[in-house]
Amino acid sequence: MGERRGVLFDVDGTLVDTTYLHAVSWWSALREYGHDVPMAVIHRAVGMGGDRIPGHLLGDDRDPAQDDALREAHKAFYARYRDDLRPLPGARELLFACAERGLTVVLASSADAEELAALRAALDADDAITAATSSADAPEGGSKPAPDILEAALAQSGVDPARAVFVGDSVWDAAAAGRLDLPCIGLTCGGTCKSELAGAGAVAVYDDPAALLALLDESPLGLLR
Repeated sequence: MGERRGVLFDVDGTLVDTTYLHAVSWWSALREYGHDVPMAVIHRAVGMGGDRIPGHLLGDDRDPAQDDALREAHKAFYARYRDDLRPLPGARELLFACAERGLTVVLASSADAEELAALRAALDADDAITAATSSADAPEGGSKPAPDILEAALAQSGVDPARAVFVGDSVWDAAAAGRLDLPCIGLTCGGTCKSELAGAGAVAVYDDPAALLALLDESPLGLLR
C-alpha cells in the first residue's frame, strides 16, 4: 500500500444509472427459468455480487446447478442496454473535481471487463481515473458484501486505506467498506434510501454525484488529508 489519498467509487448505480436495468434483467432471467420474483425484492439485492444473488433471492432449497445459467441469462438481458448507458447527474464532473483536488480516483467495480469498458465509455472521464478494477481482479469476483474488490482497488492504486473513502449506492457497498474500516459515503441515486444507507454504516449520504459535488469540500472527501 502507498501513502496516497484517494477515493474509491462503486460504478453501477453510483456513477452510472444502471441499478434498475440490472433489476429488470434479473427479473427477466429469473422468469426465463420459472421463478417469479417481485422486482422490488430483486432491486434490494442489486449491488450484491452476482454470484450471491440467485441464492439470496431463491433460498437454499433452490437448484444451485441453475445458478450459472441464471447469471448468464442476466448478462444477456443486461447487454441489450449497453449502448444506452448514461452517467448519473454530476458523475463525470465529480471524478474530475476529486482528481483536481489531488485525490487518486479509483473505480472499484466488480463488473466483468466488457461491462466495465461500457461503463467507462458512458462516464467519459478516463483522464481523471488512476485505476479501475473488474471481477477478474478479486478472488471472489468482487462479490459484495465481501471486501475483496475494495482490497484489489487499494492495491492497484497505491491508496493508503487510512486516507481513503469509498462511495457507493447500496447497503452491500457500505457493508463491504465496513469490513475494511473504510468510511463509506452513500448515494441514494441507486434507489436505496438515506436511512438504510446510514443504518448500514454510511458516514454521510447524498442524493447523487451532483449533490456530493456541490458539497464536496465539506464532505468526508474534502476532509481527507
